[in-house]
Amino acid sequence: MITDDTNDEDVSLFDAEEDAGKRQKKTNIRHPVASFFHLFFRVGAVLVYLLCEIYGTSFIACMVTIILLLSCDFWTVKNITGRLMVGLRWWNQVDDDGQNHWVFESRKGTGKLQASDSESRIFWLGLIICPVLWVIFAFSTLFSFKIKWMPVVIMGLVLQGANLYGYVRCKVGGKTSLKNMATNYFGRQFLKQALSKEDES
Repeated sequence: MITDDTNDEDVSLFDAEEDAGKRQKKTNIRHPVASFFHLFFRVGAVLVYLLCEIYGTSFIACMVTIILLLSCDFWTVKNITGRLMVGLRWWNQVDDDGQNHWVFESRKGTGKLQASDSESRIFWLGLIICPVLWVIFAFSTLFSFKIKWMPVVIMGLVLQGANLYGYVRCKVGGKTSLKNMATNYFGRQFLKQALSKEDES
């Protein structure tokens, strides 16, 4: 059980990187290794799933390989690539009473500490596209009656969906609910369309 430390919230998780970030050159991709592994594990899991379906190799070997890739992806994205590529981090801690607390942190750096556009694009595209693929795989597994693959597909959906949910909450603010965010977004879009129609007439 994780104990509550009153100093935890005052300490930034990014202090150790600030000096290193100031020394780095301005390049499009500041963390090429992190960017590579951000995509490697999740794309690897998708490819192994598709190739196992095509070539019909051993189900057990494919399942173990996919689960290992998904687990490595979850840990890497949650603990490393989100922090380095976009300055976001989330985690869950349990207090003395056994209550779960979700913590969402975003780095408020400026200048050289800000994430590059290329890394941010790579991060968010990888984070969004792969869970969508696992949703498609879930429906195709159901409709083709390949039920033995369903636990693997659900594992991919849960692990990659959890990271997507955590980072979206980090991006919009930990106290903002996703329902309120969606309502506000569609409300703003409706208002923009209404105002643009008034301007045209």
